Amino acid sequence: MTGNDIDLHAVAERFRLDGDVTRVAPYGDGHINATYLVETTDGRAILQRMNTTVFPDTFHLMRNIELVTAFLRAQGQETLDIIPTRDGSTYLEDATGAWRMYVFIEDTVSYNLVTDAAVFRAAGGAFGAFQNQLSGFDASQLTETIAHFHDTPKRFRDFLAALDRDAMGRAAGCPDEIAFFRGRDGRYATITDGLADGTIPLRVTHNDTKLNNILMDARDGHARAIIDLDTVMPGSLLYDFGDSIRFGASTALEDERDLDKVHFSLDLFRSYAEGFLGELGGAVTAREAELLPTGAWMMTVECGMRFLADHLAGDIYFATRYPEHNLVRARTQIRLASEMEEQADAMAAVVADVMGGKA
Repeated sequence: MTGNDIDLHAVAERFRLDGDVTRVAPYGDGHINATYLVETTDGRAILQRMNTTVFPDTFHLMRNIELVTAFLRAQGQETLDIIPTRDGSTYLEDATGAWRMYVFIEDTVSYNLVTDAAVFRAAGGAFGAFQNQLSGFDASQLTETIAHFHDTPKRFRDFLAALDRDAMGRAAGCPDEIAFFRGRDGRYATITDGLADGTIPLRVTHNDTKLNNILMDARDGHARAIIDLDTVMPGSLLYDFGDSIRFGASTALEDERDLDKVHFSLDLFRSYAEGFLGELGGAVTAREAELLPTGAWMMTVECGMRFLADHLAGDIYFATRYPEHNLVRARTQIRLASEMEEQADAMAAVVADVMGGKA
């Protein structure tokens, strides 16, 4: 059932809104959930139809979000505010799907591409603060919403399985991309092994720290709230740091067709590291600091192999606009990861410099 087949107005009215619903319209460009802007006579709200294929355990998904947002709010941090249904539930589930609603956070903007170093430094500060604010939260309360989400060795095995099946007969069209991921499998267990043996601490992490998951104040640009909490669960801060660099330290969007426009920016890497480590302070361990460049590379490679695996499987996970869309995305990640490999020493020097400045 598509959004066009659903009476969105009727769905919105089943939530405990102030005022009468006047308009419901598609909003944003997210890959996973269907998002709508709800306008009422007394304000605005965000309505989402959750993707129950990606997130089948709706109860625990919403419980995670409720727990984390309540913890953040108790510390005075602006965060997502769930609007309950008329019967008091955090979500609605019926024949049309699973739905939730949030208060619309007014006077904010988000970015799909870093516009300047100051914006990216603020983003680093926002996710560094997020890590710090949740350091006292009992992660055992949370459920994994997607098992093995940033388990890179598992992602590689999934990629190999998709390659073996080659359901759409697409493997012959991307031999270089396949060879890139197959040739680096010896490094993929670095973070997971560290979590397993305790040399990397387990933390509550966001796990999808793209720049556009931060709402910035429209007036002065400071970070106000972190959104898209579906993947909040236990993990490593290297995941959060790395995914931000993957997305934000690129000079182009992740589906840029012209690879001549796609480069890894060391200057933006420095800006983000300054913001992120500035908020974490002494909470970051020496091993975590050492592996920050590896985290950036790992998340870029992992995302690239996920894009390529989905291309081989027939685009069953990520939303696409044309048949080669996921292949284009994989190629941008390969370009970024390759440049990170070339600048690994420079990245390590940046981290050492930033950490030295904090000593």
